[in-house]
Amino acid sequence: MTRRSAVTLVAACVWTLYVWVTRIWIMAGQDESFGFKAVHATLAAVSIGFGLAAGWIGLRGLRAAGRRGAHDSVS
Repeated sequence: MTRRSAVTLVAACVWTLYVWVTRIWIMAGQDESFGFKAVHATLAAVSIGFGLAAGWIGLRGLRAAGRRGAHDSVS
């Protein structure tokens, strides 16, 4: 995985968390039906899960790229 790909995955994770945490915060103060809130809470949970998975993969890629860079500079 390239460093650019890893950074993109981490950025996608941060964006997903920002969007859904903000949406949940706003939704908590709205007068919407239980069904609306339940559906959006489910969507948020799934999206946050995918976002965290992407971020985890991205962080692993960044760590691996850092190790490769450190080993390349020693040689």
